[in-house]
Amino acid sequence: MLDIPKLRTDGLRECQIIAISNLEKSFKDNRPRALIQMATGSGKTYTAITFIYRLLKFADAKKVLFLVDTRNLGEQAEQEFKNYTPNDDNRKFTELYNVQRLRSSYITSDSQVCISTIQRLYSILKGEELDEINEEENPAERGWQPKEPLPVVYNEKVPIEEFDFVVVDECHRSIYNLWQQVLDYFDAFLIGLTATPDKRTFAFFNENLVSEYSHEDAVADGVNVGYDVYTIETEITKNGSKINAQEFVDKREKLTRKKRWEQLDEDFTYTSKNLDRDVVNLNQIRRVIRTFKEKLPEIFPGRKEVPKTLIFAKNDSHADDIINIVREEFGEGNAFCKKVTYKAEEDPKSVLSAFRNEYNPRIAVTVDMIATGTDIKPLECLLFMRDVKSKNYFEQMKGRGTRTLDYDDLKKVTPSAISSKTHFVIVDAVGVTKTMKTDSRPLERQKSTSLKDLLAAVTFGAQDEDLYVSLASRLARLDRQIIEDERATFAEKANGKTINQTVKDLLNAYNPDIIELKASEIKQLQPEILEADARKKAQEKLIDIARSTFSGELNEYIENVRRVHEQIIDTVNLDTVNRAGWDKDAVVRADELVKDFKAYMEANKDELTALRIFYNQPYRRREVTYAMLKEVMEKLKLEKPQFAPLRVWQAYEQLEKVNGNSPKNELTALVSLIRRITEIDPVLTAYDQTVSRNFQDWVFKKQAGTLKFNEDQMNWLRMIKDYVATSFHLEIDDLDYTPFDALGGRGRMYQLFGDEMNLVISELNEALAA
Repeated sequence: MLDIPKLRTDGLRECQIIAISNLEKSFKDNRPRALIQMATGSGKTYTAITFIYRLLKFADAKKVLFLVDTRNLGEQAEQEFKNYTPNDDNRKFTELYNVQRLRSSYITSDSQVCISTIQRLYSILKGEELDEINEEENPAERGWQPKEPLPVVYNEKVPIEEFDFVVVDECHRSIYNLWQQVLDYFDAFLIGLTATPDKRTFAFFNENLVSEYSHEDAVADGVNVGYDVYTIETEITKNGSKINAQEFVDKREKLTRKKRWEQLDEDFTYTSKNLDRDVVNLNQIRRVIRTFKEKLPEIFPGRKEVPKTLIFAKNDSHADDIINIVREEFGEGNAFCKKVTYKAEEDPKSVLSAFRNEYNPRIAVTVDMIATGTDIKPLECLLFMRDVKSKNYFEQMKGRGTRTLDYDDLKKVTPSAISSKTHFVIVDAVGVTKTMKTDSRPLERQKSTSLKDLLAAVTFGAQDEDLYVSLASRLARLDRQIIEDERATFAEKANGKTINQTVKDLLNAYNPDIIELKASEIKQLQPEILEADARKKAQEKLIDIARSTFSGELNEYIENVRRVHEQIIDTVNLDTVNRAGWDKDAVVRADELVKDFKAYMEANKDELTALRIFYNQPYRRREVTYAMLKEVMEKLKLEKPQFAPLRVWQAYEQLEKVNGNSPKNELTALVSLIRRITEIDPVLTAYDQTVSRNFQDWVFKKQAGTLKFNEDQMNWLRMIKDYVATSFHLEIDDLDYTPFDALGGRGRMYQLFGDEMNLVISELNEALAA
């Protein structure tokens, strides 16, 4: 490690160079743990693969573990290893070293890099197999958490020296708390990667922060794009509502979405916190989605299609409601809007791939699956229909929109885009930006009987098979809906029995095989008893076992917990929009962006010819050429990518009334902005409007005297006007190219205007730039 060669920096960003260099210094100082903080979208995984490559090639590392907490992130990391080509070798990483993503408990001896979820590694150390379904969810997001770190014992198949280095991706999550012993098990250096560390993260990595690269730094460097906030606030979203007693309402099970009709015995008042969990108001969802659709021209001016949008839902049931309403409101089919959750019917990976690379879907709805770590560069809008209490988690969710994307790649999936991705928009519909933060038989036989009545019947000695089997069915369904804490409370109140065991006892009471088995045991103890009597006695005992579980306290608990997992559908109260507009903070950011843009242009007004003319000799602006403006544009892109002209234009739109629509290209947007900041125009005006107005004035003055343009001449002049509106200036040589060449080029213009041709071009350039 002490002799590792100097890092070759070609192809690496400065933040990556700093992270790798400082990390290697930390290794040389023999510090066992190190933390790298890099903004989402700035290339954390690429950085990690680069230093892993160097460890394997130069530091004699034998095996490195790349640890993630969901299968989705593991698959994404594996793909990045496959795509990585080091800057000192033209072969792919996977041609040089073996990379194994663990799908079973077997760790190959010849792999240099192992990618694994922490859940799978824990099961391997425990000597157990793991179903892949247990890798789909980040352990930190489960409804229950063990209070102590999960116990790990020594496994001779995976010795403590198995890995030399362990890279912990997204280490801000609590995996290092609950699963700490998995990390502590190995005698290895630990490297944490995160965009959003918290105090526990710093503590776990011994406060050895080797590099820090914030979102603000990334935006300033053009590595990430910034964002604006657009708020949609409705009355019910903010204040909830009330359904009066005696109203008939639908009640819907979250899991099956099966509905039943019921009359309310008493008033039902709900707050915004109850929405989409205990009660669903489809009109509230519709009002948000409809407002979003109506305001899209304001949020994304000039777009012909919906920008790639990710909607965050509260749960899977909420996601389904949103999808149905989005398809209705936009008048689109299934391809337009799709669900990306672990419970989606379609393969989530296929939907994600299409969302990244194809025109459809335009809108994806998720709960948690792509809230963190997933790379979707064309994403330009995040619509929050759920609140998030964790600041770190919110930052991670925002990170889905920060990725940069060039114009050509964005246009492939969003054809009406007129520039590269300059920013993304958070549409806040819940105030998230403000809050700181077992049997194969058909079981259901008593559909019309309420759960409360079934419980009472079994508790008080009813012996009807349909009642027992139906109650078993309801409890089995409930078991799939409730969280671990609720299961534990059930067991407490059921004298230690789980719901699963309770269901089995209910079914056993009328299971012929179990009754026969129990009867044979009775016959062995009482040989004289008749077989029919033995069976009857056996069934009575089984019924008693099943019935004895239930009590008033347990029944009340089951009823209460069921209500939590059954939703009331409010069709009575219609929602109204209180406010739809840019957030105040977005306006402040817009004002800062405009001020910073002005300051930068003024600081460079003596260096760049176009700026020098506009600032110091505005009467000479007809002399400004396309090449001069291109020079300003190139300097902006190189030094201040956050000052992309279309981005600054949108900032102005939030601050003042703008004349005209968003420009069709960045160059004409730049001209308009320069005219505005040099006060040639009192308000920001689309350049094509300026050119059209000046053209009308020039033609009117010309024709006020004896000169009259004929129709052919006017058509040619209008073509010049349209060309200047998009390219700013006309040179004589431009007549040899599109669109003029198709109509005869400079030869045709000479035929129309004769010796006055050059004078007409000069006058038009001067007049149109006025």
